[in-house]
Amino acid sequence: MADQPHQFSKLAEELVGDLRGVPFAEPRRQVKRPTKSLGDVVEQLMVKFQVGRPSAEQTIRDHWVELVGAPNAAYSHAVRIERTQLMVLVSHSVVRSELLHHRAQILERIRQLPGCEVVKSLNLRAG
Repeated sequence: MADQPHQFSKLAEELVGDLRGVPFAEPRRQVKRPTKSLGDVVEQLMVKFQVGRPSAEQTIRDHWVELVGAPNAAYSHAVRIERTQLMVLVSHSVVRSELLHHRAQILERIRQLPGCEVVKSLNLRAG
């Protein structure tokens, strides 16, 4: 704490600026936050966006043909996991009906994949 300079209130900075004739250029609602190191920020972003790390979505995409079958996989695509729901884009209504009919079996196969135990339901969207 000793190496950090004292932070004056915005009112005090404005008063000193007026006294010295220096305009106060910072927006009134701006919040000053402590500076973070670039390494910490990059590491947080790499963890958040799964860069260089295996993700459940990528595992499902890699095994999509085995999970739903080749004919259904040609017209559908696993997009992302939101909480416990896998969002799947389906471009053909017959394939959507087929996936809805076999939803329980597909979910069982997905849960058997490593890291995909959290998937509890499918959200089939036209796309």
